[in-house]
Amino acid sequence: MNVYLLEDDGGVTVFDGGTQAMIAGVREAAAELGGVRRVVLGHSHADHRGIAAHLGVPVLCHPDEVEDTQGDGGYHYFDLDEIPLWWSRGIYPTLLRRWDGGPAKVSDTVSEGDEIAGFRVVHLPGHAPGLIGLWRESDRLALVSDVIYMVDSIRLRRLPPDKAPVVPDQVWNVDHEGAKESVRKLAALEPRTVWPGHYEAVRGEPQQVRAILERTADLA
Repeated sequence: MNVYLLEDDGGVTVFDGGTQAMIAGVREAAAELGGVRRVVLGHSHADHRGIAAHLGVPVLCHPDEVEDTQGDGGYHYFDLDEIPLWWSRGIYPTLLRRWDGGPAKVSDTVSEGDEIAGFRVVHLPGHAPGLIGLWRESDRLALVSDVIYMVDSIRLRRLPPDKAPVVPDQVWNVDHEGAKESVRKLAALEPRTVWPGHYEAVRGEPQQVRAILERTADLA
């Protein structure tokens, strides 16, 4: 799980909240940059809100994600029965409980076009109703949480380079068609570097990255 520390007015804005096992590590890393000022959630799933309730700082998310951030983290729309592998289907309830730091009180919300630590908020729903990414046009950098996966979430392993990225499996998506459209929206920005919620970045010239993302949406 990737957590992003963004220097912001003498401290750190944390984007995406990882798992609860990351609380101490994020706190220590942020301390070297002035300490955590706030947490901005890419979305509220268990592996992305884990630290949010435990750092003693304001927690922000998109308005469409408030209910799930303060509730079950989107668990109510997961379709675990559709996981095709019996062992994966069996282990996921335990993994989700282990990753989750629990509901977090939302202090404020951010919406499309808002500025966060030098980035612009982009609403990219589908995987979650209020999923957001952060976009910095100056270097064409996108931080996108789970808009794309670099992992096989069913087999719990990294995807080989020739298979990544993919649209998140519909088991986890509130709106699978919307998830594909959000990948196309991201592609239209023509980023140079796309950092997702898990594993490595997608990098290349803007037209190359756009083509990769458009193919990803088409194949989903």
